Amino acid sequence: MKRFLHYFILLSILLSVTTGCEVVRWKTEHDQSSLKKEGFSKQQISLREGGNLTYWEGGQGQPLLLLHGFGGTAAATWKAEMIQLSKKYRVIAPDLLWFGESYSDNSAQLATQTNAIWQLVDKLKLKKIDVAGISYGGFITYDMMLTPERINKAVIIASPGPLFNDQDLSDLVQRAGIQSPEELFVPNNGDGVKRLYDNVFIDKKIIPDFIANQIYHDYFSQWKLQRTQLIKTLPNDRDRIHQYDPKKLPQTLLIWGENDQIFPLKSGIKLSQYIQAPIIVLPKTAHGITNEKPTITADLIDNFLSLQ
Repeated sequence: MKRFLHYFILLSILLSVTTGCEVVRWKTEHDQSSLKKEGFSKQQISLREGGNLTYWEGGQGQPLLLLHGFGGTAAATWKAEMIQLSKKYRVIAPDLLWFGESYSDNSAQLATQTNAIWQLVDKLKLKKIDVAGISYGGFITYDMMLTPERINKAVIIASPGPLFNDQDLSDLVQRAGIQSPEELFVPNNGDGVKRLYDNVFIDKKIIPDFIANQIYHDYFSQWKLQRTQLIKTLPNDRDRIHQYDPKKLPQTLLIWGENDQIFPLKSGIKLSQYIQAPIIVLPKTAHGITNEKPTITADLIDNFLSLQ
């Protein structure tokens, strides 16, 4: 997402007479074109409960599932890692429900997201997979890990799983200067987008208003009710997944940014101790790890999955 912003800022300067809509459309088309040139295809499955799940697939080898975070899409979050990892793995990167073109007729909660991902895995006839998820995608990853017989290895990036308590939520709200978590993650306008990016990335970027407004329109204006419910219901799912014995979880690696303002590093250390998993801390990196350090992220995932 850091490079995502670089594209927008550069284009706003070079194409000052171009509308924000055209800039955002160009970025989306550029990402998709880049993936297709690398052999990826964009596909879709119908969900049992009604709705569709869109996903990208490319490469060959051991299946590797990549799950994006809140407010993003598979291509916007993982494009560089998808291309790099597809040289060695069969990469599958879905747009989560109520992001991109994916949606479900079921209630908006973590269990619905996880169930949809398992439907995708079953549709592709995959018995056992590796999975990596960042932020909200990390919560889904942890939920999937409660079925350890179907997971080889898991990578959780900047996501505290069941240990993110109510006090941590209060601290997040205070740091961001907001009234509730959904106010941060479900912005209502371009200014809200700027506030979210300021909290996600290590370097604060100056985003022209017309670009911020179009990012909001294209990435954040849809499915606001469902996205709000995803945030509000997360504490209940957090308590549910907390009941599972961490000793039964599959082998896991944690990756965290030293300067994460969404889920501070102390949350990662707590999770590392709780599930007895190694944690790799990236210096001068905030919450948006997959966009700030894509090559390192892909290398870390590959190295971990390659260990015998």
